[in-house]
Amino acid sequence: MSIQPDAQPNFLGRGKQLKEANKGIATLLAFLLIPMSGLVTDMYLPSMPQMALDLNQNEAAIQLTLSLFLISYGLAQFVTGNLLDAFGRYRLGLLSLVAFIVSSLVLATSSSIIVVDAMRIVQGLSTGFIVVAKRAFFVDVYEGERRKHFLSLMSIVWSAAPVLAPFVGGYLQHFFSWRANFFVLAGYGFTMLLLEWLFSGETIQAFRALKWKTVFQDYRFMFRDRLFVSGLLICGLSYGTTMIFGLSGSFIIEHKLLYSPVVAGYAALAMGLAWMAGGFLGKATLDHPLLPKLRLSNLVQLVLTLLMIVTALYWSNLYSLLLFAFLIHVCVGFIFNNYFAICLGRFPQFAGVVSGLCGGVTFIVTAASSYSVIGWLHPEHQQGMGIAYLLMGIGAFSLLQFVLKPYIARSATSQS
Repeated sequence: MSIQPDAQPNFLGRGKQLKEANKGIATLLAFLLIPMSGLVTDMYLPSMPQMALDLNQNEAAIQLTLSLFLISYGLAQFVTGNLLDAFGRYRLGLLSLVAFIVSSLVLATSSSIIVVDAMRIVQGLSTGFIVVAKRAFFVDVYEGERRKHFLSLMSIVWSAAPVLAPFVGGYLQHFFSWRANFFVLAGYGFTMLLLEWLFSGETIQAFRALKWKTVFQDYRFMFRDRLFVSGLLICGLSYGTTMIFGLSGSFIIEHKLLYSPVVAGYAALAMGLAWMAGGFLGKATLDHPLLPKLRLSNLVQLVLTLLMIVTALYWSNLYSLLLFAFLIHVCVGFIFNNYFAICLGRFPQFAGVVSGLCGGVTFIVTAASSYSVIGWLHPEHQQGMGIAYLLMGIGAFSLLQFVLKPYIARSATSQS
């Protein structure tokens, strides 16, 4: 990338280009913003039970705040790539950070569940713009092996948020209250806004006209591909499996097993580590035959889920809950990594649109499936959570067995 010479700072203008001297610190800022979605979803998980008490709401109402964020975050990614190409990364990124800060402060001071829901939607939309802009940053600024290195590192950095966020959130809840989570997020947003304004700048090399007709035609073409659509559905169900624990785990640990929010935070941290481990395992086996490893991982997931349900009859406590959940999360992390890689590389001619579409569909399916299952079952113990896991696993296995397996087999036959 040819970075433009110094220009006068303009807070809302896209004329301020990234300085060559600031390229390193701008890269660091991009890595600090990539995990934002994980921070916003996971930091307040240990605080959910206390939020329900303080806002005089039932569990479902508080769980909905997480689903609303995931849905709005997913919907934003359908359009963010096109808007960022048309109007630039820098200006929209700063505006999104301002919206994120304001929504976090309103959340931290509100006592109305309606306002909380509305602000979670604003957080989801603004986070979508910020994260997609920073993904594009690495493509704009770097080339060749440097670009591959940073894109690979980006996924690892993103995985760190679900590990650290609930750990921090548990202590914030223990020493302060659930509101402290959103004050901290507002402070994080303000710090990043200031640093972005001082050290970052526009990185796009050529603005593109916004042509919605072409965008919809591309979407229509991609949604006709069975492997692509089924893969995204399985990605959503896999990540939704982790959200089962996110939506109900803290309530079970704090209300039923009578542990503190700190323990709930450590439990969520363990689930983040499991997801990360599954992702690393998936990355390490990308070159292995597709169908056998996917079928095996789904079967292992289902077997572990059945064991979780059956053993709950005679072994049901915090340790058994976390053991089975951890192993299941490793499986779905592995499954997600494989399918997501397939979907991202399915249409290289639409790389930008595919990136937004993959994220959008995945998070919408995640939110809809996890919230529906939790709303129907209301799991209050290990067995209930196991049944919720089982429903998600059966959905993914059915897609693989009855939709993808015949498709992959036919594709292999035609290529041979």
